[in-house]
Amino acid sequence: MGNVVVVGTQWGDEGKGKVVDLLAARAELVVRFQGGNNAGHTLVVNGEQTICHLIPSGILHKGKKCLIGNGVVVDPEVLLEEIKKLRAKGVSVGPESFSLSEKAHLIMPYHRAVDLAREAAKGKDKIGTTGRGIGPCYEDKAGRTGIRAVDLLEPDTLKEKIAGNLEEKNFYLTKFLHAEALAFQPIYESYLSMAEILKPYISDVSLEIDEAIREGRRILFEGAQGTHLDIDHGTYPFVTSSNPVSGSACAGAGVGPDKLHHIIGIVKAYTTRVGAGPFPTELLDETGDYMQERGAEFGATTGRRRRCGWLDLVLVRDAARLNGLSSLSITKLDVLTGLKKLNICVAYALEGKRIEHRPASINKLALCSPIYEEMPGWRDDISSARERDELPREAQRYLKRIEEIVAVPLSIISVGPGRGETIILKDPFAPSQ
Repeated sequence: MGNVVVVGTQWGDEGKGKVVDLLAARAELVVRFQGGNNAGHTLVVNGEQTICHLIPSGILHKGKKCLIGNGVVVDPEVLLEEIKKLRAKGVSVGPESFSLSEKAHLIMPYHRAVDLAREAAKGKDKIGTTGRGIGPCYEDKAGRTGIRAVDLLEPDTLKEKIAGNLEEKNFYLTKFLHAEALAFQPIYESYLSMAEILKPYISDVSLEIDEAIREGRRILFEGAQGTHLDIDHGTYPFVTSSNPVSGSACAGAGVGPDKLHHIIGIVKAYTTRVGAGPFPTELLDETGDYMQERGAEFGATTGRRRRCGWLDLVLVRDAARLNGLSSLSITKLDVLTGLKKLNICVAYALEGKRIEHRPASINKLALCSPIYEEMPGWRDDISSARERDELPREAQRYLKRIEEIVAVPLSIISVGPGRGETIILKDPFAPSQ
């Protein structure tokens, strides 16, 4: 059986959590390979909502092993709070069901302090970071001064690294950002305390995955954010600090590219983004408000209102290329119910020319006007549909046009937030024909 990678094709918030939850029922291991707790996957099971920020959402399925790979940056406080909340819901979260890569970098209090102070200093030019310390943590990782999970097992190493980093960070905080300095001892003691709880979970995740592959077990790799928030390929600088594209599953989990068999791209039936940055199909009218309200478009992590607009297939087509997509999963199709007409952006107009790929220049993207194809909408409730041909004719045409323009087939269609409100066209774990 194959291994599957789930990625977002837009600016995140595509509904990856539900798809991962569905696919986790077929997988035996679920691996998170990048990002941090600046993302959240919202799941609705038996009418109850659960939001996972770090632990893969497969944890809600009994008998699954969930792993956080080395490509993730982990805030130990957030992780322990998440474990606590899951246990309060009756979910088993022990070393038999969850592992943390010993190579994963840790978010420290000074990372959060720098993140918040920087945004405050930028004023109207702020990027829109969540203030969770994600970017500064990745900076230390690249600068070779980061603290990893394995350092929690070596108190002397931990002490030395915190002290060295804090000297530099306090200088930066106080002298440049005009913020408060942080004290060493409370940080050191807090992380020592958390280390005692986390020790049983820390392991070589790459070896665990390799053993599972050798045993022929099915593995699901899940990313956070979306392709156009990628640090290299996204709308820089309005991006995240890691690589949400499918290739990152290899580096962020410790596996070779030959171990990834099916790449499924999650596409929200319309487009949203949180925070600043150009958004060619954004709707600042009643239709945008309709999408926002019906789709409950608020960030799972921050609670921020998401900007809404028509489906931008320029973005999705680029994502198909960058990720090597095998299939698409359409989410929140039900949100569009009730709209008389729908628009699909098939290209941009820039300086009098038609372009079919997103420009790298953020200034040029801001000048792009969407070129739309108009399609009829539908009014019938679609939440009870379990086969593609049970959908209204207009909804079927909308989906078919997406497949034609992106040149990638559909495998899953979500017609509501619940697990059962789904149309499965193809099992991504099934061997390729």
